[in-house]
Amino acid sequence: MDKPLAGVRVLEVAQFTFVPSAGAVLADWGAEVIKVENPITGDGQRGLATVLGHGTGIDKSAFVPVVEGPNRGKRSIGLELGLAEARPVLDELIRRSDVFLTNYLPTVRAKLRIDVEDVRRINPNIIYVIGSGYGTQGPDRETGAYDSTAFWARGGSADGVTPAGAGESAFMPAGGYGDNIGGLAIAGGVAAALYGRQVTGEPSVLDVSLLAVGAWATQFTVNMALQAGGPLPKLDAKTQTCNPLTGSYRTADGRYIQLAMLQPTRHWPEFCRLMRMDEYAFDPRFATMEALAENIDAAVEIVEKAIGSRTLAECARLLDYGTGPWAVVQDSWEVGNDEALRANGRIAEVIDAAGKAQKLVANPVKFDDGRLTLRRAPQFAEHTDEILRELGFDEDTLTELKFTGAIA
Repeated sequence: MDKPLAGVRVLEVAQFTFVPSAGAVLADWGAEVIKVENPITGDGQRGLATVLGHGTGIDKSAFVPVVEGPNRGKRSIGLELGLAEARPVLDELIRRSDVFLTNYLPTVRAKLRIDVEDVRRINPNIIYVIGSGYGTQGPDRETGAYDSTAFWARGGSADGVTPAGAGESAFMPAGGYGDNIGGLAIAGGVAAALYGRQVTGEPSVLDVSLLAVGAWATQFTVNMALQAGGPLPKLDAKTQTCNPLTGSYRTADGRYIQLAMLQPTRHWPEFCRLMRMDEYAFDPRFATMEALAENIDAAVEIVEKAIGSRTLAECARLLDYGTGPWAVVQDSWEVGNDEALRANGRIAEVIDAAGKAQKLVANPVKFDDGRLTLRRAPQFAEHTDEILRELGFDEDTLTELKFTGAIA
């Protein structure tokens, strides 16, 4: 059962990455997802020429990852929600859907008459989902947000990776970073709501905010701060934890290795033997946690020397013989070609609009032994006529709707 949501219909009235990425996951899981786009401008994501300084190739390619990632597997209809002539089309789409996804702010939802009361008036059994910046309650319910503001900055991640005394806070490691994590939260919530509706007969209204997702991601330190009664002090990962076998170390060829051996006294003798530093394996300075705490600088220097004097390939060969967890710090190209991801089908093939095979990161959930097959993202308003015909609108009506600007 690699398509558990087959038969579920999702109507997406949203743009950019946060909520659309949830629609992409639901499509991966088998749902039929129809994406409503402005008939002139389309999803704002389609106009992004750069993301974090990298060109998207938006004007040069039939395959644009910034669009494909959060929109694969959907069909697109260009519909002007602000025109009365478009309303019968929207109403019919709502009537036939199980789930309604949106990230529009309350004032916009009210203006377009797509708030929960409006949608439920047409389809009382629909699951209504809002992806918000700061939640549907409270002083910021009308405040717009991106993941860089609500998830990353306000949610605690930026502070967590910014060293003490830094001239500026650290920025997100990738475009859509918090959006894609939030999209998974929405998709999981939708799956739970679908099950709940089947069991109880009651449809849910879901709100997933980027701020809440950010707090969930940083809950370890947030919970500790709440217990401590104030912010946690900034710590050096290697020296302040009294564990030289955690943290990142630089190799001789300029790469980095992340160690995560959380029981240092257990792994220390093995690490020293693997790195041909037997003289330190049973050194009493490093035999107990108390001794390590007193001699942490010396221990860190030993590890730095062991790793820093070898290339990444040499370190990897030696560490592979051990039992302690470690990993290479990979760049995006290496992640896309990671053997474990590929073996588990998490880098999947998709055929683009020009018929060329491309690769995309799959959602992280694997059902049974099914091999995930992705479908490309729709081109702007690609399925408008097709969807309208399915809804029962005849050719004369299509022509009239186009003439009024109600559809693309």
